[in-house]
Amino acid sequence: MNITANGINIEVEDQGPHDAPAVLLIMGLGMQLIAWPPYFVQPLLDAGYRVIRFDNRDVGLSQYFDELGPPNLPWALARLPLGLPVKPPYTVHDMALDALGVLDALGVRKAHVVGVSMGGMIAQRVALAAPQRVLSLTSIMSSSGAAGLPQAAPEVLGALVTPAPADPAQALAHFIKLYRLIGSPAFPADLEQMRERILLGLQRAFHPVGTSRQLLAVLCDSGRAEELRTLRTPTLVLHGKQDPLVPYACGEDTRRRIRGAQLVGIEGMGHDLPPGAAALLLEALLPHLKSH
Repeated sequence: MNITANGINIEVEDQGPHDAPAVLLIMGLGMQLIAWPPYFVQPLLDAGYRVIRFDNRDVGLSQYFDELGPPNLPWALARLPLGLPVKPPYTVHDMALDALGVLDALGVRKAHVVGVSMGGMIAQRVALAAPQRVLSLTSIMSSSGAAGLPQAAPEVLGALVTPAPADPAQALAHFIKLYRLIGSPAFPADLEQMRERILLGLQRAFHPVGTSRQLLAVLCDSGRAEELRTLRTPTLVLHGKQDPLVPYACGEDTRRRIRGAQLVGIEGMGHDLPPGAAALLLEALLPHLKSH
């Protein structure tokens, strides 16, 4: 369903009893709500939670910001390491306000907030902006954004910042290459299932310029790392130890910055959610949710 949240249109999937504790799932860069696999969502529902997913702004069936124009990522990537100012079209904080707006629109006063990759950054911003509304925080395969952290390998970073081609067949090949680069070595993806998932996403919505604007928002969110030291929200950090896009050291850094945070590293997991890795994530996540 499409709702108004934070003054914009956001596509939402709301499952489970409305009087149950809510779990807000926030997806990563350029990814739609359907990227949360059923084998991750269903155990949360089976455990008695209300599970809320949504498309972040500028992707999926949520509102696009094409009036802001395409970002110049090479220009931004040249300026940011030099400390020169870059103004993103919107910020990660704006996206956190969207998430809080989703809770407002659904009448949810408090929720467990779970985010992956960029979604983990948004989840961190949600907890910073409104800690009284966050029962617990879970940051998966994400980062504090601190300067000096290990970066993705050049090949992986190059694939990430290269916009997907407009042609559907070329876009499919682009995403297969990217997902194979960042996948979990201990949980190899089935190529045919990967193709089906990518095609499902392409058929639902395809808006690569929105992904580029989201990426610029992430690159410009430089102050979050120090702010995380003020958090007192019960926090679980989950991270694959073989993540080639957001290295494991980024998860270790996030854990160090948030007082009382717990870190669980997943051996053999990269930057995706295959069934085997998802099962291990849930082994840590479900007790975390239950205890808060």
